Amino acid sequence: MSAKSFEIPKRAVWEAWKKVKKNKGSYGVDEQSISEYEENLKSNLYKLWNRLSSGSYIPPAVKAVAIPKKSGGERILGIPTVSDRVAQSVVKDLLEPILDPIFHENSYGYRPNRSALDAVSITRNRCWKYSWVVEFDIKGLFDNISHKLLLKALSYHCDNPWILLYVERWLTAPLDSGNGDVVERIAGTPQGGVVSPILANLFMHYAFDKWVERSFPEIPFCRYADDGVLHCKSQEQAEILLSQLRKRMREVGLELHEEKTKIVFCRMNGRHSTYQLRIIS
Repeated sequence: MSAKSFEIPKRAVWEAWKKVKKNKGSYGVDEQSISEYEENLKSNLYKLWNRLSSGSYIPPAVKAVAIPKKSGGERILGIPTVSDRVAQSVVKDLLEPILDPIFHENSYGYRPNRSALDAVSITRNRCWKYSWVVEFDIKGLFDNISHKLLLKALSYHCDNPWILLYVERWLTAPLDSGNGDVVERIAGTPQGGVVSPILANLFMHYAFDKWVERSFPEIPFCRYADDGVLHCKSQEQAEILLSQLRKRMREVGLELHEEKTKIVFCRMNGRHSTYQLRIIS
């Protein structure tokens, strides 16, 4: 009989390490680089596997790194340690085959064998059929995801106790700014974490994708992570849809980025309108 609390194959940790090494990336709060981690690789991976398997693994704080945004201001990335990235990769590799098949066909961000170019292509084709578009962007998606709603969705699709345990610990791991300030997190999943994109997609699957499918089944849409478009046949339909979308986002604890959220008329030969592209406030 195994003495470990959880059955986690050592091979899974090894495969996760190979992906972390390939993806490179900066160091976390411990300032240990990938090359430094590799110097004592066998021991480091064994310690990680042992702690994961025993249920004693506690994720370290996430390093906060400010990245300039093209539109101005800054975006805060949360950079885990190398070891924590390996641990998150183990979980991501197990979650992806479970969650990706349930994701909507019109969801394109952070998914295998899908790209931004695919999203642009399908959107362009639909603009020939639909004259109006609601273009939306969610303000600070990764920072504002409700832990309660996310864990509820995850537990619906995954009954693996150690995955649920560690995802919850990652969600609440503190953010270390490097100047002595360590901030406890009550919402969000660090943008920069290995497991964060698939968790964000799961949240948006229910917060947006399924909501559109249920409430506006006649509306085609395309979502890429935290932004997307919805195609409408009239200005009136677009106005109503945007109003309902804003309400829906508030219900799940999110907010539309008003400067990036617009109603757009798709002007082309044989299709005319006096409507001017404008931001809806």
